[in-house]
Amino acid sequence: MAALKDDEIIRLFVERDERAPEEARQKYGTLLEGIARGILRDQRDAEECVNDALMAAWDNIADVRPSNLKAYLKTLTRNISLDRARANSAEKRQAEREAAPYEELEDVAARTNVEADADADELAAAISEFLRGRRDLERRIFIRRYWFGDSIADIAKRFGIGESKVKMTLKRTRDKLSDALNKGEFLK
Repeated sequence: MAALKDDEIIRLFVERDERAPEEARQKYGTLLEGIARGILRDQRDAEECVNDALMAAWDNIADVRPSNLKAYLKTLTRNISLDRARANSAEKRQAEREAAPYEELEDVAARTNVEADADADELAAAISEFLRGRRDLERRIFIRRYWFGDSIADIAKRFGIGESKVKMTLKRTRDKLSDALNKGEFLK
């Protein structure tokens, strides 16, 4: 059976049709689990986060009415997964662990003069514009780390480079992003 179109799935959610979450899972489940697993590194947690994201869509989609269902579900899954990662991290208190990607970007935010209440869409657009000006490999490494949550080792393996090169590329890109945001180069 062919997957429904996004607007049909949204309509099912709005009408509170119990088929909606399953239709969304059928169409985007693999993608959403990949995002969650990249952040959490645990299949069971990833599946739970996808379920939570679909429940959040069930609860909120009528009010939100997203124009892009795929992006909406990816964002829900990513945010829920990051929340779960923070909770897991707080519980485990591992002495030695690789810094989570969101913690690395928090350092960039701490070094910038961007207002805390800056419009999230404006900031996202600024980061996207910044990334368009980067070399292909630099941009791809940044996205794999901070959007998909890939580990340093996974990124190095994916691109056939050393882990130290990945770390240095990420550090330099974060520094350039911080400088660009401080100068207001990409903010309106």
